[in-house]
Amino acid sequence: MMTPFGVLFLSVAIIESLAGILGNGIILAASSSTCIGSKTWPSYDMIVISLSSSKLIFQSWNTLDFLISIFSEPYFYNENLLTVTKVIFTLLSYSSLWFGAWLSVFYCIKVASFTQHFFIWLKLRIARLVPWMLLTSWLCSFTAALPFAWDVYSVHENITALLPMTNSSARRTTWNDSLSLLILLCNASIGLPLMLSVVSNILLIRSLWIHTRHMQNNASGFGDPSLEAHMKAIKSVFSFLILYILFFICVLIIVFNAFLPLSNGDSIFVVLMAACPTAHTFVLIWSNPKFQELPARIWQHIKCHVRTASM
Repeated sequence: MMTPFGVLFLSVAIIESLAGILGNGIILAASSSTCIGSKTWPSYDMIVISLSSSKLIFQSWNTLDFLISIFSEPYFYNENLLTVTKVIFTLLSYSSLWFGAWLSVFYCIKVASFTQHFFIWLKLRIARLVPWMLLTSWLCSFTAALPFAWDVYSVHENITALLPMTNSSARRTTWNDSLSLLILLCNASIGLPLMLSVVSNILLIRSLWIHTRHMQNNASGFGDPSLEAHMKAIKSVFSFLILYILFFICVLIIVFNAFLPLSNGDSIFVVLMAACPTAHTFVLIWSNPKFQELPARIWQHIKCHVRTASM
């Protein structure tokens, strides 16, 4: 039975998810408008469209899942629904982690000023690598989600039903082997984007900080617009890194059922899990003027419409 605190936490998570859906819709619309009619899509827009689409679907599914948990709690424990929920959650959360990692890698390659040969090689070829990076991300996410579609409990029961009761150790071995394979596969899939994101963001922050220090020594003060832009970029990248790590931890805890479903502990991490991609989306909007133009135009249109109606 869900506690009142659980209902409150899930209600907060629904609000966070709805805000994320709105933010990702803005990013998706702004990025898609620049690609419509173009034969070749810019690499940055391809990554951002993939990331915002994945998060939009992910947060839409989470909103539906949270509503079912609150208003139809008995149905939430349906075995088939739990299996479908686990598969979809894993696929969408892992793909969001992958696309977020590639966005950090792209920022690092394009913005950071390193002179190593491998870094220069990547900078020259990143445009051709991006489609393959995105495709690989979907394949890895699908591979990680696939084992959850395999009903481990049913398979285990089917195997052990024919065994004598004295073979309990064999039954435990079968279960442990299946569980170990599942955990190993998922960890192998989700660990790589974490490493890519952390390394890329740290390298980018280091490069921006060194460049900012040089600019401070040569500039008259913090009033320099270029210097302020660099400081804003450092804050954005640092925010991306913290939010990514928090989201990664929450996803692992939820995927591997560290807490009982719908318990207070589970609900707390659900709220954090819902907040991280939403905050990441709005930091991305805040750091990119292109994503700010669409909400500004919509707001201006609404104000003009209200003025016209009141006259």
